[in-house]
Amino acid sequence: MSADIAPSQEWWSAEQIAEACLPGLPGSARGVNAFALRENWRATPGAIMRKPGRGGGLFYHWSLLPFNARLKLIEREAQHKEACPEDHQDRGQAWAGYEALSQKAKDTAADRLDALDKVELLHTSGARHVVAVEAVAKEKGLSPRTVYNWIALVEGVAPEDRLAYLAPRPPKKRTKAEDRAQFAPFLDWLKSAYLRLERPTFAQSYRSASSEAQRKKWPTPPEKTAKRWVDAEVPRTVQVFKREGANGLMRCFPAQIRDRSCLSALEAVNADCHKIDVFVEWPDGTINRPQIVAFQDLYSNKILSWRVDHDPNKVMVMAAFGELVENWGIPKRCLFDNGREFANKWMTAGAPTRFRFKIREDDPIGVLPHLGIQMHWATPAHGQAKPIERAFRDLASDVAKDPRFAGAYVGNRPDAKPENYGSRAIKAADFVEILSEGIAEHNARPGRRSATANGRSFDQTFEESYATAPIRKATEDQRRLWLMGQAPAKLHKENGGLKLHGNVYHCDWMSQEAGAKVIARFDPEDLHSGVHIYALSGEYMGFAECQQKVGFFDLEGARSTARRRSQITKAQKKLAELHAPFAPERLGADMNAGRKETPALMAAKVVSPVFPKPQPRVALSRTNPDAATARDALVLKMKSKPKAKATPTEFQVAGTPDERFDQVAEIRRKINAGEPVGDRERSWMEGFVDHPEYKGLLAVKRSFSGGNAG
Repeated sequence: MSADIAPSQEWWSAEQIAEACLPGLPGSARGVNAFALRENWRATPGAIMRKPGRGGGLFYHWSLLPFNARLKLIEREAQHKEACPEDHQDRGQAWAGYEALSQKAKDTAADRLDALDKVELLHTSGARHVVAVEAVAKEKGLSPRTVYNWIALVEGVAPEDRLAYLAPRPPKKRTKAEDRAQFAPFLDWLKSAYLRLERPTFAQSYRSASSEAQRKKWPTPPEKTAKRWVDAEVPRTVQVFKREGANGLMRCFPAQIRDRSCLSALEAVNADCHKIDVFVEWPDGTINRPQIVAFQDLYSNKILSWRVDHDPNKVMVMAAFGELVENWGIPKRCLFDNGREFANKWMTAGAPTRFRFKIREDDPIGVLPHLGIQMHWATPAHGQAKPIERAFRDLASDVAKDPRFAGAYVGNRPDAKPENYGSRAIKAADFVEILSEGIAEHNARPGRRSATANGRSFDQTFEESYATAPIRKATEDQRRLWLMGQAPAKLHKENGGLKLHGNVYHCDWMSQEAGAKVIARFDPEDLHSGVHIYALSGEYMGFAECQQKVGFFDLEGARSTARRRSQITKAQKKLAELHAPFAPERLGADMNAGRKETPALMAAKVVSPVFPKPQPRVALSRTNPDAATARDALVLKMKSKPKAKATPTEFQVAGTPDERFDQVAEIRRKINAGEPVGDRERSWMEGFVDHPEYKGLLAVKRSFSGGNAG
């Protein structure tokens, strides 16, 4: 038998060994004691322990038993574990259960162990065991039977493990497997209804499941029981994932902590956009909340450069990046947000990790690949991946709530608008000046608690590392990369001129390159300053001046004009929707819903029948419009007062309904008899037989005549 395999009960009394009927051992306690004397078990060090229970005696360690007896014990214990796994508790399980108890239960176990230690101390000092138990029970205010029960709990247990075995076990409330199985269809339907991204409440899902169970005759547990079962069967993380998606699941785990102490100043930067909660009035009269794009040093958290505009765009990103490189140098790495303004082709075209926009073979290489900057993209919709979000929180709290912005602050949530919301808009120039002061104060504020700042300001942290860090400075040729936008173009096939954004650029050397595909780099803020021409392979070809200044003064101005025109169009559409809020489909649906069927006329048993009000008829597509107009005119004429009697040759419509009904019958008789009938008579008859008046009279007369009228 292997040495690392042992039964859970290490200490055995003579009575227990006899009752176990182990092979090679006597079947009585006296025989076991005699066997122990013959085998000299007491001579083995550490294998004998005095029995603390009533009557005294000795405990023998299981390792003293013969080999076959030990093997039998292990076999019996394995069978017992399979039959009753809940009743078996080894040393490890006992301590695991003890650690899971509350402090109150642990204190109870310690008090029980103290009682047993006192019993053993009194017994070893010469007192009888029964007297010792009664004395301790009286001291604790318990019955002696309770103390004997505690002694039975630790019988055969090593002294160092008695605390775990004496701990009170909480009652186990479990539902039998066969009892819960009958609720399986209901629970499956309930979990499917509850674990949805719409995040319904459990009560709502339970009501829906109960309705389905009532229809399909399923047994249903109480709502609280069902909630307890669902929580026990479905882990919390699974519930969060099914109800809140992947973003909710990420909140169940701690964010990754990145060590920035291994970086240096300007080694890595990160950038993002943020909408500031202040109404700003721009020079063109537009009032909105401006967007800021900022580049932040990852080592020190200092904001190195920034730009402000109406909306995020590549022009402001390029300008902020140019200021960063101009003032501080070229970083080695850039952590960008996954927005289109950062993934624009001016900045990132040619990067292998870029997954925005369509990739073309003639796309010019972006500024960052040209400068050898490695790009990293933050996880979308995950603010923890962008450290600059912490700086934006400071700007939202400090700069946006500056006293000079009183009345222009809009609140950081729709339900957090101040009482003076919309009462004022700050001028753009004043806003930029105050924002600049706020960012400078943000960088210079002492007492920062980041691992790299360690109580200093961001400025001090950056300056200390910047003084010793290897900084790459840009050359004049590289400077054109970030100060210029870029666009692929083709020179005129005859004169080599370049037309870009409505302007025409030309220089003498361009005539030699007529028809060539090139890359034009330009200043987005001043299109009239000229363009720099590059070959598709990246070689610089030369500079071209603006010859015809017919375009917008700057690229962003053109975009602003187009954006304003789009806003006007959207405003007009909304205004039109206010005047006509319902679509034609809605109108038709309302009309169909309100339409009532014409009640059928009862079999008349009255002297004077009452006819329903005529309903308007929908003309079929094959009806002649002129005939319909003539018919309506005749109907109006029929409702008018009777005129004077006409001459015999002139056709006259009868005055009463019965007379008009008889008049139709007379015209039909003439037609059947071959007598001459005027066109006016025939036309009137054909229109009147479809009129509700004639149809109603025809139904009444048929009911009285047995179906022979008409």
